[in-house]
Amino acid sequence: MTTSPRTRSRQRLRTPLAERFGVEVPVFAFSYEPAVVAAVSRAGGLGVLGALRFTPEELDEALTYLERELGGRPYGVDIVMPFVSEQVDAADFGELTEKLTAMIPAAHRRFVDDVLDRYQVPDLPPDAPEVRGVLGWTDLSARAQVDVVFKHRPALLANALGPPPPDVVERSHAQGVPVAALVGTAAQARKQAAADVDVVVAQGTEAGGHTGEIATFVLVPEVVDAVAPRPVLAAGGIGRGRQIAAALALGAQGVWTGSVWLTTEEHPMSQVLRDKLLAATSRDTVRSRAMTGKPARQLRTAWTDAWDDPESPGPLAMPLQYLLTAEAQRRILAAEQPDLLGMPVGQIVGAMDAVRPVAAVMEDLITECADSLDRLCG
Repeated sequence: MTTSPRTRSRQRLRTPLAERFGVEVPVFAFSYEPAVVAAVSRAGGLGVLGALRFTPEELDEALTYLERELGGRPYGVDIVMPFVSEQVDAADFGELTEKLTAMIPAAHRRFVDDVLDRYQVPDLPPDAPEVRGVLGWTDLSARAQVDVVFKHRPALLANALGPPPPDVVERSHAQGVPVAALVGTAAQARKQAAADVDVVVAQGTEAGGHTGEIATFVLVPEVVDAVAPRPVLAAGGIGRGRQIAAALALGAQGVWTGSVWLTTEEHPMSQVLRDKLLAATSRDTVRSRAMTGKPARQLRTAWTDAWDDPESPGPLAMPLQYLLTAEAQRRILAAEQPDLLGMPVGQIVGAMDAVRPVAAVMEDLITECADSLDRLCG
């Protein structure tokens, strides 16, 4: 019995990690959009939902949706539990937000107002939804999300900023859920291995969002060697099948992707912002603390330029920077102010020049990777 070219392509990408998670191909896809996560998992990869933007109640709804849509196919959840951030004692989210907000200097508030006034960004309308608080940027708020996650059946729990707390790792393992964590250096990878993390994601500086300074091609083999035989996923600027083949050649057992899904049909976005992504080149991103207080790669805009200017008061520590700028970002998005409007995205943005369905993007990744492996193997 002969197999189809599509089946053969997917068979070429089978790795031990793909077998472990019961997916056809080792393409792990991070997104805040449940529809994107579901589409990736349906297409043979493993979609990972970013929990940061959700309240516990919203997260519960999103995970219920995923399990209904996927009918048993695996998915993952990414929680942000920062290893280092401003810490305060608080009994609940309201008290936490109030205490953190009180720590923001008046000079920083004036700076934000000045930038918004300079670009004539209007206030939010009176009936606009209330601006969110800290959500998942702190240990207290993230733990509430963890409680929700374990009411469901994820195949993977990931943490983005430092080693996850030991009790969370133990709890996850007790429920049979592997834990993944993102790293930017070999030293960080060794700390994750010591924390009993199951999968290490080596994320190069090309990545969108929080990222380090070492390039993916340099970082991945360093991390593979540092934590062997623990499996490693390559991340950072990956959005082509040839890059997946390169990651496998470097010793990774798969890839962790993110930015490439931003311009898919399943990802809702304002047309102004989508047009900016489609027009951007790989040189149009910057690694800046303007968003959260930690270095994060994002579109370069007048907003990032203002914060990176030596004349600015300088970004605050996490999560104060997010609290300071959350309403401003809402106002910029609502007004679709083109000079200030941006978002986290990696250097792969230069290859994101069309809006396509998730399934089509997945098929191109798989086919190009299989073709590359065939060519290399002669």
